[in-house]
Amino acid sequence: MKTRWRDGNRLCLLVNGEQYYPRVFAAVQQAKHEVLLETFILFQDKVGRKLREVLIAAARRGVRVEIFVDGFGSSELSKDFVQGLTDAGARLRVFEPAPRLFGLRVNVFRRMHRKLVCVDRRLAFVGGMNFSADHLQSFGPTAKQDYAVQIEGPVVQDIHAFLVATTASAGATLRRQELADLPEHVEVETELIAGEGAVRDTGDEPALEPDADAPMSASSSNSQVAFVIRDNRFHRTDIEKQYRHAIRGAREQVIIANAYFFPGFRFLRDMRRAARRGVQVRLVLQGRPDEPLAMHATRLLYRHLADAGVHLHEYCRSPLHGKVAVVDDEWATVGSSNLDPISLSLNLEANVFIRDRDFARALREHLVELIEDGCEEVDTSALPRPTIWRALRSAVLFHVLRRFPGWAGLLPAHRPMVTQVQGNRQAGEASEGSEAGETGEAGETGAAGAAGKADKADKAGEAGQSGEARQSDKSGEAGADGERR
Repeated sequence: MKTRWRDGNRLCLLVNGEQYYPRVFAAVQQAKHEVLLETFILFQDKVGRKLREVLIAAARRGVRVEIFVDGFGSSELSKDFVQGLTDAGARLRVFEPAPRLFGLRVNVFRRMHRKLVCVDRRLAFVGGMNFSADHLQSFGPTAKQDYAVQIEGPVVQDIHAFLVATTASAGATLRRQELADLPEHVEVETELIAGEGAVRDTGDEPALEPDADAPMSASSSNSQVAFVIRDNRFHRTDIEKQYRHAIRGAREQVIIANAYFFPGFRFLRDMRRAARRGVQVRLVLQGRPDEPLAMHATRLLYRHLADAGVHLHEYCRSPLHGKVAVVDDEWATVGSSNLDPISLSLNLEANVFIRDRDFARALREHLVELIEDGCEEVDTSALPRPTIWRALRSAVLFHVLRRFPGWAGLLPAHRPMVTQVQGNRQAGEASEGSEAGETGEAGETGAAGAAGKADKADKAGEAGQSGEARQSDKSGEAGADGERR
């Protein structure tokens, strides 16, 4: 599908939760008609509770509120947390939930990894941040470094059309779950995993306020932007192709900051060729990993990249969770997609790609500062020298990691399951809804279904078909711990 670029957008780069959450919460508080929200993780910590509070208030004043979370990343939402949302009239849907096996989450395949918010068809947020307190610096040494972008302008209509299409769950089996099926209460686990010296989540934290010492990192008022998704049918490689096209066209410099980096041969070849033709290629990766196995896999690539002249930097202040890049102060991207087999071959992802010199320059300056103040450059002279055993081991592991998604795809495919959690108010409405949802069709009910049909008539599909509706092919998924994302 040809990329649809939109001119005349206003952008603002948001760094970490201190900048991101207050803006999202303020937008929801000012919403008049509609709030559409997708997130991989929604935790019941101070960030999740504040989000719940503003969404309930919006729903009670008549705003349509649609919430879509992933069944793996947001697996522990309790009845008392959810009931306030559904009783207020918000609709909560869960992508591919599954019961635990011996206390372990086993539904690691085919995750909905997008992080999107759209308010009143005029304002959108796209990025890599979930709704959890570990994106706040007060979380301590394990607070994640991450990014999102606030968008106003024509491309918001593409994002809105895509989100409306996903509310219809077209092609997925729509199942209804009663509140009684949820656990009565879930203890907030944030304080158990927060780093030493972190501010503990006691439940009585004051409302989140903007960080006065954290000015916006980049903004622009006339950007050309494309909204690009990755799914498992029509858009399998769209995000990767945007990256590779930009790298192949680079003339001076490329900076990629990505949490989980293990792309395919063609992507690595494009990076090596750019470095060899004199482009300064810098790669910012995790130095304090939240997933040591992923970091070990990435380090298998260091010698291959360094020999071509790629500069490698490990961010050591805290876990890097960002997924951003900039090329030649002209091109940039912000989104949810990592550059590893899980994101590039399996998950449902969403990025924005940006052509704007001011925005790209500001993002580049931020990343250069990050490299200088928070990174350690990899000493290529200290990398292990190649031996027959190391070469054989690396080759085997490389091909296993790259091919495992395809092997997993040989397993029997199934229609993706989207579960709508129903409160007392919604149970009666659902019984009058379309029977199509029960049999795996669109599953549109009430006002949400009507809105979905109307927007589909306006070519919503061209803005990106519902990723969760595209999982029936055999693309499979690697079994890494999705919550790291």
